[in-house]
Amino acid sequence: MSASQSSPPEAWPTEIRLKREEKRLELVFDDGASFSIPAELLRVESPSAEVQGHSPSQKQIVAGRRHVGIMEVEPVGHYAIRIKFDDLHDTGIYSWRYLYDLGQRQEEIWQAYLAALEEHGLSRDP
Repeated sequence: MSASQSSPPEAWPTEIRLKREEKRLELVFDDGASFSIPAELLRVESPSAEVQGHSPSQKQIVAGRRHVGIMEVEPVGHYAIRIKFDDLHDTGIYSWRYLYDLGQRQEEIWQAYLAALEEHGLSRDP
């Protein structure tokens, strides 16, 4: 994997802005990268064990979250944030590396999510 395909170990957010009305989280990193990630993508790709399982084969497809919003973002040490969603999910710890990767690969991840929903006959709508 080349450096352009993975987050540099030193990538550190210089700005994290919750856009409640737009249902997005905006991040700016110290290497100049910036991302605007929709709440729905953050929710369905939560790094929590509830969503990710304990191995790739256990990953859950989270449907019905088209309108999910973010209620709160709180720091976890100096390495991550916890996002509290309005569907009451709040167990995911989003590390800087995870957020950087999600931001960088969000189109690819989004398309895979939509394909998984279709494959399982699920919908983004509640």
